[in-house]
Amino acid sequence: MLPMRFVAVILALAAAGATAGAAELRPSARLVEADPEAWRAGRCVIYRESNPGVADAAFYVKGRIVAADVQTRRLSLCPQVSGRSIEQYTREEFNRLVLTHPCVSSDNYARDVQLAMIRLCVERWETPFARRAANAGRLYRGMFIDTNLKEGMEIELEADLLGACEE
Repeated sequence: MLPMRFVAVILALAAAGATAGAAELRPSARLVEADPEAWRAGRCVIYRESNPGVADAAFYVKGRIVAADVQTRRLSLCPQVSGRSIEQYTREEFNRLVLTHPCVSSDNYARDVQLAMIRLCVERWETPFARRAANAGRLYRGMFIDTNLKEGMEIELEADLLGACEE
């Protein structure tokens, strides 16, 4: 028969091993887990971005939450364009980067993470049209990444990129 203190040590080690293999929580997952009511279907949310060099310009997509889901994803290597900084990317190159986000700079950092994805039904939007905005954000010339925005369409964003709307 094992003494009780050994049983306690074995249980503690087993618990530590179980949590060590758990996926890391990203800020979006922590937000949803901390206040699930804030992310219920029907709530109004807004995604905002501003573009450098454009004074007082605020671009956005506004809509209502359809679903909120915490999921595990593998962070993989970010696509890179040799010899160019992100400011020099074409829109297509920038979109490839955004579609893999979140991603890592080296395979050494690849890992599983938990993130909260919010699916929202688009109601309104304002996007930049200036060429210099092509690689500055997800919104550009009436599009969300590589898809034309339409009222009633659904898009997904990480929870920590969204804010509550004024209704």
